[in-house]
Amino acid sequence: MTSLDVLFRYGAPPTEGAMRAVDSVREVYGIRRIQFNGREHTLRVEFDASRLNENTVAGLLRRAGIDVQEKLALA
Repeated sequence: MTSLDVLFRYGAPPTEGAMRAVDSVREVYGIRRIQFNGREHTLRVEFDASRLNENTVAGLLRRAGIDVQEKLALA
């Protein structure tokens, strides 16, 4: 397993329904952790790179209702 982190900026704050849908994204095999930072409008996802890639992770989040805007560089 190759664990990677990716940081995305989101636009509109997630709705209650989107947050419930994110719970189902957490159950996708290969997603290890999702952390929101409401103050900075970012979310960090730790995932298994041998199973998923950054574009797939962004797609999963968008389908859950998260307004993913861009990928950011990790500090």
